[in-house]
Amino acid sequence: MSLVDCSMLELAGRLERKEASSVEATRACLSRIDAVDGRVRAFLKVDAAGALAAAEASDRRRAAGKPAGPLDGVPVGLKDLFITEGLETTAGSKILEGFVPPYDGTPVRLLKEAGLPILGKLNLDEFAMGSSTESSGFHPTHNPWDLARSPGGSSGGSAAAVAAREAFGALGTDTGGSIRQPAAFTNLVGVKPTYGRVSRYGVIAFASSLDQVGPLTRTVADAAALLQVLAVHDAKDSTSAVQPASDYRAGLEGGVAGMTLGLPREYFADGMDSEVEAAVRAAARAYEKLGAKVVEVSLPHTRYALATYYLIAPAEASANLARYDGVRYGLRAEGVKGLGDLYVRTRTQGFGAEVKRRILLGTYALSAGYYDAYYLKAQKVRTLIRRDFEAAFKEVDVMVSPTSPVPAFRLGEKTGDPLSMYLMDVFTLPCNLAGLPGLSLPCGFTRAGLPIGLQLLGRPFDEARLFQVARAFEREHDFSSRKPGL
Repeated sequence: MSLVDCSMLELAGRLERKEASSVEATRACLSRIDAVDGRVRAFLKVDAAGALAAAEASDRRRAAGKPAGPLDGVPVGLKDLFITEGLETTAGSKILEGFVPPYDGTPVRLLKEAGLPILGKLNLDEFAMGSSTESSGFHPTHNPWDLARSPGGSSGGSAAAVAAREAFGALGTDTGGSIRQPAAFTNLVGVKPTYGRVSRYGVIAFASSLDQVGPLTRTVADAAALLQVLAVHDAKDSTSAVQPASDYRAGLEGGVAGMTLGLPREYFADGMDSEVEAAVRAAARAYEKLGAKVVEVSLPHTRYALATYYLIAPAEASANLARYDGVRYGLRAEGVKGLGDLYVRTRTQGFGAEVKRRILLGTYALSAGYYDAYYLKAQKVRTLIRRDFEAAFKEVDVMVSPTSPVPAFRLGEKTGDPLSMYLMDVFTLPCNLAGLPGLSLPCGFTRAGLPIGLQLLGRPFDEARLFQVARAFEREHDFSSRKPGL
């Protein structure tokens, strides 16, 4: 097995047994980036010097018998929303081009303290607003399984890099499906933890009540191990959960016998790709053979989730993005005449079309005379969506559904139709509205060879059970072991 084909934990085992070094693994990733990223275009910035320095430090710790943690020395990438000291951080936007932060956000700090070399910053839809990585301010990213197709979004660069063996794992963010949908499109495991499970301090905000940080990896065990590094309370984030995290790997092999899994009838909607539906229903039958009981459940307010999300998320975005004014950091328009002109011209030049669209939507929803009719009503419906989940989880342990209604679509196929693009998150965004944990794992391929993702939804802070249910399926199939033919 080539070094870059190892899972994170397989590499960690090799490092522990002195069968490889972190420097060798990091150089293998950098060579792979050189070989394939000209076609995949997952990276915005490669930090070869920083990654190799961290790898050398890791090798010294392991030689002294003092590794910083189980994943010490395993190279990873970061979606370019994570504030990273000394490394350009753009959020995929021209408005932050050239911005070099003076500090590390909490997720980055935790990775560094655990000894993981950071290979660089990965492409995304601008400010995480998109489902295809085509709204990046710099360039689209290509799906390693079919370079003519999207890797999903907004964490498309993170997903593409891991699938293409350019990194062993990566961090993304998930506001309405931005970890899980790219994972489904690229044959990866992607986890959106419970809201508050991972600190958002030093993560550039899109919608603050929805955003959550999570891992993208090639196996369930890797995702559990990487989330373990991140799942700690952080006093710098007022929404960070005080509740201690479980040992995510302890019960990983426990199976599903005796569990009740729910199939939400609203998640098998008209317009779903027939091959996606067939693969997900086959997965449900596989769980029954493994000893689980599978029942149908109803989440009746799901039909309002898309509209609710696209009022709340843009409203929060319009507030969060007001800080990009050309005064303190990032792009500053030249030749302006007064403060108002500075704001208008800086934002006109710096923000892309999708970001502008969402700012306008959100500002309208929050404006005088419309707040009660739109934003306030959306928050009330959000409560109803959460209550649907609470009622369903009285009957089932975990819910099973498609991650995306379709497999990876062609680049350019949906850019002219924003609503069609928004519908790509129809099965993922309800869990963000409810603050629940969600996981996508590989569950098959279309006849054209495109990956299909299975989504698992759990109770708040029950990530350990999601990993256990996901692993039970992964153990019986070889989907996760397949790789794209780049």
